[in-house]
Amino acid sequence: MRGRDGRVPVVRDVASLRQVVKAWRAAGETVGLVPTMGGLHDGHLALARQAKEECSRAVATIFVNPKQFDRKEDLESYPRDEARDLSLLAGAGCDLVFAPEVGEMYPAGFVSTVSVSELTEVLDGLHRPGHFDGVTTVVCKLLLQALPDRAYFGEKDFQQLTIVTRMVRDLEIPVTIRPVDTVREADGLAMASRNQLLTATQRQLAPLFAEVLMETAEELAGGAAEAAPALTRARLRLGRGGFTKVDYVELRAAADLAPLSRADRPARVLGAAWLGSTRLIDNVPVPERG
Repeated sequence: MRGRDGRVPVVRDVASLRQVVKAWRAAGETVGLVPTMGGLHDGHLALARQAKEECSRAVATIFVNPKQFDRKEDLESYPRDEARDLSLLAGAGCDLVFAPEVGEMYPAGFVSTVSVSELTEVLDGLHRPGHFDGVTTVVCKLLLQALPDRAYFGEKDFQQLTIVTRMVRDLEIPVTIRPVDTVREADGLAMASRNQLLTATQRQLAPLFAEVLMETAEELAGGAAEAAPALTRARLRLGRGGFTKVDYVELRAAADLAPLSRADRPARVLGAAWLGSTRLIDNVPVPERG
């Protein structure tokens, strides 16, 4: 469905999106969906490439969702460059981009919210009130608007991935949620749109975040060690390493984010920390020992 100039086609209303997807389905094709807010990097493109590998057609969305921002300044400073994003998505093999305006997603009189309890009340949910209700509401809408066979989410936002997976299961939305490994810079920093907001000095400090999480996960591997001392050391090390504030570093069960005192089941070390006015999140799996 590429234009003659090689650009990826863009639709901005739900009716047009559904019309295209309906035609693909009539031809027996499968559809993969990659929800994004733009500000794309190689992590997003990994999602798009996997969608294209596993499905006949890949649809990406670009929508800076105001309902998931708990701070107005974060919404205003979020990186936006649609022309660049479209070029990157074309290179990754996307067949269509859905880029609606706010009024298309939330028309006048819109009052509904999709909320997933318990999973949204821990970790980032404690520090960003209302954030995950905004995420689940927009993702639910996108899934119902596009009706894909599969939807792709990065493990870098592991709590979000877990919440979306639970929402899809609980609401019986007919889509398979496909996790994709975190993509990292050469120095280990997890790729994120917010990384563009780091100063040069902060960018030099930022790789310590992943380093500390990985070393903590290694220390807790096998489930023999108590988590609390290791997590305390991790938080202190980040503070000493120049991070202005550490929201959390915690050990959680990979399946349901339950708090763990030991990694005696599949687990993740998850963290959130600030460098100046930029908040970074990351997580790593705890290695399992035989």
